Amino acid sequence: MTLANTGPNVEGDSAIAYAQAAEAAGFESLWTVEHVVVPEGYQTPYPYSEDGKMPGKRDDIDIPDPLMWMAFVASVTSEIKLGTGILIVPQRNFAVTAKAVASLDRLSGGRVLLGIGAGWMKEEFDALGVRFEDRGYITDEHLGAYRALWQQDVCSFDGEHVSFDRVYCRPQPKGDIPIIVGGDSKRAARRAGEFGDGFFPVSGDLDEMAMLFDHAKRCAETAGRDPDRLDFTTIGAATPEWVEKYATIGVTRLITNPMSRSKFDDFSRDIITAYADA
Repeated sequence: MTLANTGPNVEGDSAIAYAQAAEAAGFESLWTVEHVVVPEGYQTPYPYSEDGKMPGKRDDIDIPDPLMWMAFVASVTSEIKLGTGILIVPQRNFAVTAKAVASLDRLSGGRVLLGIGAGWMKEEFDALGVRFEDRGYITDEHLGAYRALWQQDVCSFDGEHVSFDRVYCRPQPKGDIPIIVGGDSKRAARRAGEFGDGFFPVSGDLDEMAMLFDHAKRCAETAGRDPDRLDFTTIGAATPEWVEKYATIGVTRLITNPMSRSKFDDFSRDIITAYADA
């Protein structure tokens, strides 16, 4: 489920009950969202709604830091994976983020799914002092820096926006943290193919998603990577009809919109169990 760190789950008791119930029902993962700040009256159109506004239709909606929220519920669960959908990479210091994500993965026993994106709200970038126009290039370099800090013993990286030489960043993660690239553009698909372990478009158009999946695979091949190792995630209607449609085009993880805990048992029986191998 997406939007796990919003609504009633900004409160600790509700977050714990929600995460534990989702784990018991067999959900694979919970996905958080992120905005550090939301400028009042922002004008940049939100790309995933017709009216250009984020879910909730308010500028002052509560959005806890996703990594903090994930750490909180990781401590009261044992199996359910915890994803960022998405973490806005260029707004964050690369090393602080890499260390926080690795620490959470280590403490949770390897349950982190790092969904990432370059961001869309120019006003937020302006408020944080990050050049909106450079966000794509910064994102690519940060992903390379994450890998170096997570995988190298003595870590080095040389880029235009990020550069460091022979440092230690400990603890390293439990294993390989999957980087799942969000976005509905060919550039995002390219980033997934070149740097990611998965791709996460949310356009809802099956033909468009199939085209982007194919582009991500071709970009992976061009980069000398195995295209068959990419997984494909999307948000959509979790009904038998749509689960089968998504599986047909290659979707390997379907994220649902939030639902009340009272619906978990029925959903577990009708969808999770019935389509676990779809």
